[in-house]
Amino acid sequence: MVSISLTRTAMGRLRPHQPSLVRFCGVAPGSTRFASLGLSEPPKRLSTQALPAVGSKVGAMLGLHHVPTIPPTSPFFAATKSVIVQEIRRQVARGTEEPFFVVDIGAALDRLSLWRWFLPRVEPFYAVKCCPDPNLLYSLAQAGVNFDCASRGEMEQLFELGVKPDRILYANPCKQPSHLKFAALRRVPLSVFDCEGELEKHAALHPEGDVLLRIAVDDSQAQCVMSCKYGAPIVSAKRLLARAAELRVRVRGVSFHVGSGCFSAHSFVEAVERAAFVFDIAESIGMKLDVLDIGGGFPGSDDGRLSFADIAAPLNGALGQMFPLSRGVRLIAEPGRFLAEKTHTLAVNVIGKKVVNASEGGDGTTRYYVNDGLYGSFNSVVYDHAKPTAQLLTPSGALDFSSEELYPSSIWGPTCDGLDCVIQNTQLPDILVGSWLFFERMGAYTCAAGSNFNGMPLPQKVYLREAASSCASAISLRQVKSQHQPHLVATAT
Repeated sequence: MVSISLTRTAMGRLRPHQPSLVRFCGVAPGSTRFASLGLSEPPKRLSTQALPAVGSKVGAMLGLHHVPTIPPTSPFFAATKSVIVQEIRRQVARGTEEPFFVVDIGAALDRLSLWRWFLPRVEPFYAVKCCPDPNLLYSLAQAGVNFDCASRGEMEQLFELGVKPDRILYANPCKQPSHLKFAALRRVPLSVFDCEGELEKHAALHPEGDVLLRIAVDDSQAQCVMSCKYGAPIVSAKRLLARAAELRVRVRGVSFHVGSGCFSAHSFVEAVERAAFVFDIAESIGMKLDVLDIGGGFPGSDDGRLSFADIAAPLNGALGQMFPLSRGVRLIAEPGRFLAEKTHTLAVNVIGKKVVNASEGGDGTTRYYVNDGLYGSFNSVVYDHAKPTAQLLTPSGALDFSSEELYPSSIWGPTCDGLDCVIQNTQLPDILVGSWLFFERMGAYTCAAGSNFNGMPLPQKVYLREAASSCASAISLRQVKSQHQPHLVATAT
C-alpha cells in the first residue's frame, strides 16, 4: 500500500502530487490491468477531456452501473479499519504534525452498491456540497453516478473532471442569476423551483431548461431541517404549475427533501404520497410529469437508530404503489452523506493538556487541545449536529477505552475562540501531549465547510491506494463479482 498526499492551492482546490490510483486493482481479460473504480488518471484541475461513457468496458466488467446480483453485506472496495489505522501510523512515523485525513474512496463504492441493491429503481445524483473531493467525484462519475449541484462553482468542478451537463441537476431552489446564466450557457438541462419568482427568473435566463417543482414535506425527524427555507406548500402547486405553463417553462416533475439525516422512514413515505398528489394535480390540468426526485436525508452508516434498509423497504413500497413502472416516471435522488460519510477518517494531534483541579475552583476535568476544531473539520458539530467519537492511536492500533481507567474530559480546537470545543463532556484515559486521536466517519459536511480562521491550516489528505502486486496475485473480476468477498489487500510494487 502506498499513500498519496494532496495539498490545497491558493484557490482552495485539491491538487494531486502524483497520479492518484484507486485502492484495488484487478486483471481484465487479456491481462489488461486497470483501476477498479475506473480512475487510472488523476483528476485534472483544468481538464476538458470527457469521462468515459457510463457504459465503459471498465465499469461494465465491475458491474458498477448495474444492480448487484447478491446483497452487499460485507465490505468489498472499502479498506478495513486496521488498514486505515496503519496508514495513520505511517504518516505519524514520517513526522507529520498537522491534522490530516485518510481517504478511502472504496467506502463510497460499497455504499453505492448498497444503494443499488435496496433502491434499484432510483438513480443517485450525488450532492456535491456534502464533500466536493475531486477524487471522490471522479470515482463516482466513473461508477455511473450523476450529480446534484447548488452553484456555478460545483458545476465547474464537475466540468473540469469531464462530467457532461446532462448528468447534472441544478438543485438549488433559489439561484443566483449569474449562476443560472452559466447553467444555460453550458446546457445543464434540469433545475428546481419552489416559487413564482424562480419561475420568472428561469423563463428569462434559462428558457430552454426544464424544472422540478420542489414541495414542502415534513422534515421534523431530521438532523437538519430545510422546510423552513425551501419547498412550496401543496396548496400552491396548481397555481405554480399553471404559471409555469404561462411562462412556457416545462415542468418535468416534483422534488422534495425530508431533511438531512432523517430518522423516520415514514417521512419518506408521506413525502412520496404528497408528490403523487401533485402529479395528479398536474394531470388534471393537462400537464404530464415524468420525473420524481426524492431528495436526500439517507444515513451515512447503518450503526445508528435507523438503517438504510429500514428506510428502503417502506420507501420502495410507496414508490411501487404511487409510481409503478407503468406510470413511466423516472426516479432520482440526492444522496450526500450516504455515500461520503465513511470515506474520511480524521487524525489530529494533542497539542496541549490542562487539568482543571476541583480544589482550585475548577470542574475537575482534563481539557485536551487538538490541532483541528469547530472552525475546521469539526464545523459539522455546529452545522450538522454531529457527535464525533475520539479514538486514541497506539503503537499497536487503536486503544480500547473499556480496558482503561477513564476520567472526565473535554476536547478543544486550536483557535482562540472559547466556542471552539469539539467534545464537551466525555470519558478519556490519561493522554500525553503529542499523542494522536482519530475520528471515523468524517466525510460528510466536514472539509467542505472548513475555514482557516486564526490561520489554522485545514487538514491535508492522504488517499489509500492498494494494488495487486502481480497478475498472479489478482483474482478475476468474475470471481470478485460472484463471491462478493472482502477485497484483496496487497502491497503495491
